Amino acid sequence: MVKLLQLNKYTFAGTQLKKICSCVFLFVLSCRLHSAQPITSPETLTPPDTSPVFELVTLGDAGGIQDGNLSAFLLRALSEPNYIALDAGTLVNGINVALSNNAFEALPVITDKTLSAPGNILHHHIKGYLISHGHLDHVAGLLIASPDDNEKPIYALKSVNQTMSDTYFNWQAWANFTDRGTPPLLNKYQVIDLAPQKSLRLKNTQLQVTAFSLSHPLESTAFVIEYQDNLFVYFGDTGPDEVEEQGKLATVWRYLAKQMQTKKLKGLVIEVSFDNRQTDNLLFGHLTPKWLMSELTYFYSLVDNKQQFQNIQVIISHIKYSLKSGLDPRDKIQQELQQGNTLGFNFILAKQGQRIIF
Repeated sequence: MVKLLQLNKYTFAGTQLKKICSCVFLFVLSCRLHSAQPITSPETLTPPDTSPVFELVTLGDAGGIQDGNLSAFLLRALSEPNYIALDAGTLVNGINVALSNNAFEALPVITDKTLSAPGNILHHHIKGYLISHGHLDHVAGLLIASPDDNEKPIYALKSVNQTMSDTYFNWQAWANFTDRGTPPLLNKYQVIDLAPQKSLRLKNTQLQVTAFSLSHPLESTAFVIEYQDNLFVYFGDTGPDEVEEQGKLATVWRYLAKQMQTKKLKGLVIEVSFDNRQTDNLLFGHLTPKWLMSELTYFYSLVDNKQQFQNIQVIISHIKYSLKSGLDPRDKIQQELQQGNTLGFNFILAKQGQRIIF
């Protein structure tokens, strides 16, 4: 009887073991078959990768009259230590403010004992300039720093480079540190004309850029910057399409919507110069919260997968500094953006010295 019980016990255990082995086999087989099948249903898509790819450092956040804090940003892929400058209204002062805010703490800094900390950033980590247009609040820092800068390229649309050459690098307003224009040529900066809507690799970086013309009293530019399958967009000064009647922003939005079918838009910098009290006839090629929301709403309508907007950082720049008493323009614009944000965009007001990763 005892032997029979022991036999039954072992037989039961063996049966259970076979069942377990069979289940494991079926589970493994199921996993292999499942992994071999392409995922095509939107309901089964995994959440988009939200790990940061880019770093943006704000050297200057304002438009207009506050010298020392004018439109300028540094952008790099986190996989490399090399930045491209997005405009350069403020340069060395912006680097100093960023250093004081520890904005470069994650940067693998090149140690050059012959240079100060800001000199090290300028010489060894900024590999070129993307200039949106030739207004002083976007180029003054570059001009002032040029005597002590090192060799690097200036990228811009042809008309923008022509403005820089005719207006500044002409031996009257400033010495000609470039490789074209009024002689003698000092050849510090290689001037490179960007063809509209044609992609170009940015030298000594892992980035490439595609330029789009924007509406402004001087031709301005939007730069779509790519790293692998990730996108970032920097908008120079621009008026809304409905006021400018040239459809240039719509061209950018349509391009981005098409790219977003296979790539991830991580963030964008776009201007809001005035609050909603500014009348259309006094915009002079700029945006207000109302007009920005109008443009973003059109962009939103073009993108099939609306969830993508949950991971896009919309960084607001070029808010005009005001000498008037009363409510700070930044506070007013922030209020109006919040009130009009019915689609849930992630707005961040750029602040000098700030580091953002996305």
